[in-house]
Amino acid sequence: MFKRLIGDRAFYRSVFTLLLPMIVQQFITSFVSLLDNIMVGRLGTEAISASSIANSVLMVFMLTIFGGMSGISIYGAQFFGKGDMDGMRHTFRMKLYFSALAVTAGILVYRFFGEGFISAFLQGSSDGGDMQLTLNKGTAYLMIMLWGLAPFAVVQSYAGTLRESGETVTPMVAGICAIGTNLFLNWVLIFGNLGAPPMGVEGAAIATVISRYVELAVVLACTYLRLDRYPFVRGAFGSLRVPGALVGRVAVTAAPLLINEVLWSLGITFINRLYSSRGLNAVAALNINGTAWNLFCVIMFSMGSAVSIMVGQKLGAGKLQEARDVDRKLIFLTEVMHIIMGGAMIAASPYIPLLYDVGPEVQDLARRLLVVAGLSLPIHSFVHVTYFTIRSGGRTLITFLFDAVYTWAVSVLLAWALCTYTDWTVVQIYFCVQFIDVIKIVIGLIMLRSDFWARNVVENA
Repeated sequence: MFKRLIGDRAFYRSVFTLLLPMIVQQFITSFVSLLDNIMVGRLGTEAISASSIANSVLMVFMLTIFGGMSGISIYGAQFFGKGDMDGMRHTFRMKLYFSALAVTAGILVYRFFGEGFISAFLQGSSDGGDMQLTLNKGTAYLMIMLWGLAPFAVVQSYAGTLRESGETVTPMVAGICAIGTNLFLNWVLIFGNLGAPPMGVEGAAIATVISRYVELAVVLACTYLRLDRYPFVRGAFGSLRVPGALVGRVAVTAAPLLINEVLWSLGITFINRLYSSRGLNAVAALNINGTAWNLFCVIMFSMGSAVSIMVGQKLGAGKLQEARDVDRKLIFLTEVMHIIMGGAMIAASPYIPLLYDVGPEVQDLARRLLVVAGLSLPIHSFVHVTYFTIRSGGRTLITFLFDAVYTWAVSVLLAWALCTYTDWTVVQIYFCVQFIDVIKIVIGLIMLRSDFWARNVVENA
């Protein structure tokens, strides 16, 4: 039984060839995000809370893009496995159409309702901080970030299509260039170095927006200068047409994923809103914890992409048994790595909060949250790759029930009840919400054992 979970040398070589560029990109992104967060944290509790709240609000847009792209990418990966480049061109165009609609809607919603969204997070205790200042800074940050929505969406369209073909180096290079730009401009604009005026939180937003345009420029340059390596890009704009039958099939598959990501992100945002009822110190501590969480989850995020690509290509080629075997080994590898990563997060928990110029109350809250996050990391890594396994076979209605419906029916309801009817601390509530996902492990194991997810969705496309 145990041998079925272990791959041979060739298997791990193929996994890490695919995985390493994504891990490097994710790690650098998360590490620089941590440095960015520390820079903003040097400005005080109000500044770090403002950027944290604004980014929580923006997360809904980011995950809407992710959800729309994910449904289309199921077909893209399987078209590549089938060797159908016309099919990949069609899915690429669909991503760009979806991006245009999502960006337009996002800008309108945030422009007119953004301040109200941020204000909703500032209903708890001020803990000695300035709530109005936090609202002003958060709103200013959000309005600047709207200029970066379009390049973000277009990059996801190109980078996602490249990854579906197994090309992960180009997105990595573009990401590293963007990250370097963001880090340098943060240093210049937040604190006013090299003769620039000190702009604080607004400077951090401007740096992020500029870095997204840099990332877009690098992705486009690397793609169009090497068309021989990316045959699906050649002729992609020779026609803007996408077959109606394919649109219908993709829409049926993608709609649950899109709705899932929107509802899931709204659920997480609502949970964070509930946490904020425990005061401004809780908001700042959760921001520190969340930034560190992203750093320790870089392998988990990359493993989800690896499952989508490797399992999706096997399914598209009609090799269903091989797809099951690859998936089983990838899940086991994920769990082994995240038991280690969870331990590392716990070990680092006393030191990470010391990097921030916040009060001892915030530092102590952040330390305890980090311990809880480290303990729960193996649970969330299993749930994450299970989600991508089911999604790779186009079972998107099931992933909707597994992810968004569960979040609202269980996690949100639990957080609401604990925040409303108890006087528990944010750490106690966070612990319960994190560990309630043990139920999802049981559900996930049942679904994986049934093998119902392993199917070819492009066989007759």
